[in-house]
Amino acid sequence: MRGGDVNGIRQAAGARELELPVSAEDRLVARYAALAIAIHLIEATLPSPLPGIKPGLANVVVQLVLARHGWRAAAWVAVLRVLVSSLLLGTFLSPTFLLSAAGAASALLVLAPAHACGRFGPVGLSLLAAQAHMAAQFTLAYTLLIPHAALLALLPVLMTAAVVTGLAGGIISEAVQRTATGPGR
Repeated sequence: MRGGDVNGIRQAAGARELELPVSAEDRLVARYAALAIAIHLIEATLPSPLPGIKPGLANVVVQLVLARHGWRAAAWVAVLRVLVSSLLLGTFLSPTFLLSAAGAASALLVLAPAHACGRFGPVGLSLLAAQAHMAAQFTLAYTLLIPHAALLALLPVLMTAAVVTGLAGGIISEAVQRTATGPGR
């Protein structure tokens, strides 16, 4: 214990500073979350052909973390991405935040058993996650924000977009995983 430390709280010049232990996993999650947040912020600047359709490349980071470090680390990256991105974009606790959180949570809930069973590769996992993400967002939007039957006409378009973005994300994830591990490793 250093001088001035009391139970992990350092006192200096009348101020109190709390020191929390930081593990290697914490640092790893922080790095991946920062990458996912940066990608999310870049995507937020891109024009969208329809409301609710974005490339979802930040979710590729979550998939990579899932493959390399497990579900717990992937869940932390997803949660931090949603929270920090919403704070930086000024959407925290707005409908946009709720839609993003619902999509991320749904994708994580689908990824947990799908990854654990070992039957899906990166493309399959990405397709499942994208479909779950879009389904959760659509359900929340229809239930809470726009409970109008005309919204149902968009469902096939949105789910098709989820297939396209999920496929693209899965191909990118597979390529990055292959590059990171190298052939035959």
